[in-house]
Amino acid sequence: IRDSHQHRAPSPDVTRTAPRRNLATQDTRAKPARTEEHRELPDHEGERPSAAPSDGGTVAEISPRTKQRGTLGPGLRAVNGRHFHDGGASGAGGETVVTTGDVLRCHGLTKSFGDHTVVDDLGYAIAQGETYGLLGPNGAGKTTAISMLCGLLRRYAGTVTVVGHDLDAEPREVQASIGYVPQDLAIYPDLTAAENLLFFGRLQGLGGKALAARTEHVLETVGLAERAKDRSEDFSGGMKRRLNIGIGLLHEPQLLVLDEPTVGVDPPSRDSILASVEPLGASGIGVLYTTHYMEEAERLCDRVGIIDHGQLIAEGTRRELVGLIGQHDRVRLELGHGGDTVADRLRALPEVLTAVADNGVIDLALDDSYTVLPRILAEANDAGARVLSIEVVEPDLEEVFLQHTGRALRN
Repeated sequence: IRDSHQHRAPSPDVTRTAPRRNLATQDTRAKPARTEEHRELPDHEGERPSAAPSDGGTVAEISPRTKQRGTLGPGLRAVNGRHFHDGGASGAGGETVVTTGDVLRCHGLTKSFGDHTVVDDLGYAIAQGETYGLLGPNGAGKTTAISMLCGLLRRYAGTVTVVGHDLDAEPREVQASIGYVPQDLAIYPDLTAAENLLFFGRLQGLGGKALAARTEHVLETVGLAERAKDRSEDFSGGMKRRLNIGIGLLHEPQLLVLDEPTVGVDPPSRDSILASVEPLGASGIGVLYTTHYMEEAERLCDRVGIIDHGQLIAEGTRRELVGLIGQHDRVRLELGHGGDTVADRLRALPEVLTAVADNGVIDLALDDSYTVLPRILAEANDAGARVLSIEVVEPDLEEVFLQHTGRALRN
C-alpha cells in the first residue's frame, strides 16, 4: 500500500538525482464577528483537558483502544477540477465519502478571521493504519485545519468524526482518541524524559505498572531510552521534538496528529524524527502529518492531500498525483558497449515509452521505473552489455503543486 519508492531500489548501483524530496495552542486572537453565511460551532472550551507546560501545549486525555489495520480508498478521480477517491477515503469541498475503518472523517471545515477565509470547505478522511500527509506552504491553513478537528479552535462550519465519535456530540471521546503533537514544544525542560512521560501519563489517567510499561515502550519508540534519566533542557532540538511525539503516543491514540514536527531542526535530527514516525502506521493507528516539505510527504505518507489557501486542491498517492500532470520517470543507463542493440531490445518492452541511445548512454522514458528496472537490467544482460551505472529521475510533488497553483511549493 505504501507508495514509498525510495525504499524499493532494485540494485545498489542505482543512484537518484531527483530530491527525495505538537499539542497546538488555543487561538488567542479576538474571535471574528459572526457572519450570515457562517454558523460558529462550539469549541467545547469547558470540556477541554488540562493545559500543561509553559510552552503553551495542551494535553488530550486518551484511553487505550484496540487497533486494527485498515484499508485505503480506491483510485483517484477528478470532479470539477478537484480530485477525490472513488468509493472512499476522502475528498475536498465537503465531498468526503465514508469508508469502513476510517479513524477520521472531516467534512466541509470552514474558518475565517474577519474577512479572511483561512480554511475553505475542507474535507478528507484517514483510514486505520494510514499515514496521511497534509502538504502545503506556510500560511496554507494546515495548523488551523487540524486545530479545528481536535476541538482546539472554533469552526464556522463542518463536521468531524473520530473513530465514530462526533466532535460536537462527544467532544471528550474525540479528544480521548487523539494524540496531538504541536509545533510548539509541550514538555517541561526541568524534568527528565521519563518524568515528562510519567507526568503527562497521569494527566491522561494512566498509572501504576501500565504507565511504567508505556513510558518504557515510548522511550524505545522515539529513540530516547538511553536518555530517559536526562533532563530535557539538555536535549538537542531534535530530541525534544521526539519526546514531544512520545507524549502524543503515550496513551495509545487511535489518531496521531503531527503538526510540522521537524520545523527548526538540523538535518540529522530531522532524519531521526522521520525514522521515529515512519513505522507508526504499521502499528495500526492513523497518522495525520502536516508539512511544507515535499520530501517528507513522499517518504512518510501513504496518501497526500495538497492544500493551498485553505482548500484541498488534489490528493492521492504520490504516483496518482504525479499522474495528474502527465509526467513520466526518466532512466539513464551508461553501458560499456552495445548501446544500440540494448536500446532496440528495450523499445520492445510495453512499459518503455521511448529509448534513445547515444554514445553508450541510453535515455528511457517510462512509467513506474522501479517495477520495470529488473527487466531492463535483464535485457541488457541478455544482450551481453555491461551496465556501468543507472540513474533514475522521478517527477515529484513539487511539480504537482506548481502545476495546480502556478507557483513553487516553497514560495
